[in-house]
Amino acid sequence: MVCDHVCLCIWLVATIFGGGTSTAAAQQLLDRVLARVDGNAITLTDVQAAIGLGLVQPRSGEDAEAAAREQLIERELLLAEIARFPPPEPSAAEIEKEVTRLDANAGRRLEALMQSTGLDAQRLREIARDNLRIQSYLNQRFGTAALVSDDEARQYYDAHPTEFTRNGVVLPLSEVEADARQRASAERRRTLVTQWLRDLRARADVVLVATKPK
Repeated sequence: MVCDHVCLCIWLVATIFGGGTSTAAAQQLLDRVLARVDGNAITLTDVQAAIGLGLVQPRSGEDAEAAAREQLIERELLLAEIARFPPPEPSAAEIEKEVTRLDANAGRRLEALMQSTGLDAQRLREIARDNLRIQSYLNQRFGTAALVSDDEARQYYDAHPTEFTRNGVVLPLSEVEADARQRASAERRRTLVTQWLRDLRARADVVLVATKPK
């Protein structure tokens, strides 16, 4: 799934901390702006909250802060597009299910995360709603799967033998063709979305700030 999490919320200071529930430590962290997207700030506290809720997932070997910042920039660009072309609103039940998933991502750290970042139940619901709207928008624009040819499915199979290996043996394509086609389709869709996001970023005013304090 692309919400694979192309995974990407307008984490504005006024929205996240407007409830006045943030701690002194969180208020101090707000002073560290990591990026601005069309004038909207992405802060260190935003990044920490996003990582804690599983909204962004830095890959192994990456600088977690810098990687999360990049994913939040993409999320900001996505939500700006959604504001222009809104998808159908998710149902209350769908939002509650997504809130539950976010809570589970944070696990036992949820209470501490909310205290340190100023998140509250209302903001979590807004984040859940945005997640669902992003997924719905991407499905509308790119479909739930990209069509791939037989050759493309075979090329994916040939290029990713470990994904089709069971007990040390690479299964023949005839046995895993449906899986290979599905994986090739998902990769094709990710490529299309990635290029589209690059185009959005090229048209936006994105300013990066040093990720480490001097």
